[in-house]
Amino acid sequence: MQLAGEGVLARIFLGESDRQHGLPTYEAIVRKAREMHMAGATVLRGPMGFGPSSRLHTAKVLRLSEDLPIIVEIVDTEEKVHGLLDAIEPMMGGGLVTLEKVRVIRYKADGAPAEDK
Repeated sequence: MQLAGEGVLARIFLGESDRQHGLPTYEAIVRKAREMHMAGATVLRGPMGFGPSSRLHTAKVLRLSEDLPIIVEIVDTEEKVHGLLDAIEPMMGGGLVTLEKVRVIRYKADGAPAEDK
């Protein structure tokens, strides 16, 4: 797969305890992205955050939360990202989705030779 030049970064913010058919929602999203042959996805776990309810979620020892913030980041073409967002819409309860244009400088697997343009 080639990915170079202009792309789109989707950030999907949700809670660690969000579920979809028995799986964490972030895992269901990553699996769907892989199924759709997206360029890649990364899941980030936040130590602290809050959303529209203003309820604080934290990993502090005295206030252990089982619903820490999760961010799923996906970069691909605008068309593929919008296709993924349409596909995962039924999975989304609450949460936030943002999009921004990005310039892809490098995208290749470890050990793979660089492709000429």
